[in-house]
Amino acid sequence: MAYRVKTDRPHRTDFNKKSEEGAREKNTFKREPDSYRKKENAYRGPKKNEDSYSRPEKPGFRSKSKDQKPAPQESVPAVQAETDELPYLLIGRNAVREAIRAGRSIDKILVSTETDGSLKEILGMARDSKLIIREVDRKKLDELCMPFGHGGKTANHQGIVAYAAGVEYCTVQDILEEAKARGEQPFVIVLDGIEDPHNLGSIIRSAECVGAHGVVIGKRRSASVTSAAVKASAGAAEYMKIARVVNIRSAVDELKKAGVWIAGADMHGSPMGEQNLSGPLALVIGSEGDGLSKLVRESCDLLVSIPMKGHIDSLNAGVAAAVLMYEKCRQDRK
Repeated sequence: MAYRVKTDRPHRTDFNKKSEEGAREKNTFKREPDSYRKKENAYRGPKKNEDSYSRPEKPGFRSKSKDQKPAPQESVPAVQAETDELPYLLIGRNAVREAIRAGRSIDKILVSTETDGSLKEILGMARDSKLIIREVDRKKLDELCMPFGHGGKTANHQGIVAYAAGVEYCTVQDILEEAKARGEQPFVIVLDGIEDPHNLGSIIRSAECVGAHGVVIGKRRSASVTSAAVKASAGAAEYMKIARVVNIRSAVDELKKAGVWIAGADMHGSPMGEQNLSGPLALVIGSEGDGLSKLVRESCDLLVSIPMKGHIDSLNAGVAAAVLMYEKCRQDRK
């Protein structure tokens, strides 16, 4: 026969009620008084400088509407930790050859045991510069260059790589000084969000070929001058001044103050042959997918496009940049 023992313990439901009440008390909080709240639109931005720099009207292009409201200032983020300033590889024969010619700081060169004519020439230059040379198996070079390849294939190292110090970035002012030293009007390439290092290398190569004085790239949402970019430039990165800035809009404003006109590449702009691209000019190339950002587009003095006649309405960013660079050179020769 079963007996029920009477106890003073509360029923299970009483525990559940107490736990729920405790949780509600724990999650309650006091509302802050209105004096601690942030006032909406409290910061109106910097006041407009009435004594701002004004340039004379440049003939030969259709400027944007003067009734357009000025674009808000782009916020400048805190300086982020750099992850690509470490020593990197120079991949391929052209990149290594031009680095040696330019007197670049090279830690050591790794070369395949199977050498041919052009490799022997590069090794001769390296020995004359008293650089460290080590012969390694081709598989070792494949492993080193694997991160820079495509589709699971290693980058085409052509039997030679070099460990070099990180690229030495300059400032926008250094680029302007380079133009002054040559006795030429500034010609600058500004890249607004180019993310593919191969496109970056291709643009640097074209800029060096047309005699541009420098390339400006951003620190955010932009490819840096890595090994892949140097290889794609075929060594042109060794001769080109490259400025890496926090804010592209600010760099454009700095160029404007120096008397440089800003031309943005945009598919909705006027045909390049109808715009005046001669004289001091900064050519702005937008990202591969989205083109020019809103703030940078509004900062441009003129927008230019490349006429298209086929079924495809756009070019690769590197190709479009090269076409516009040579159009500028053509107009300068007139």
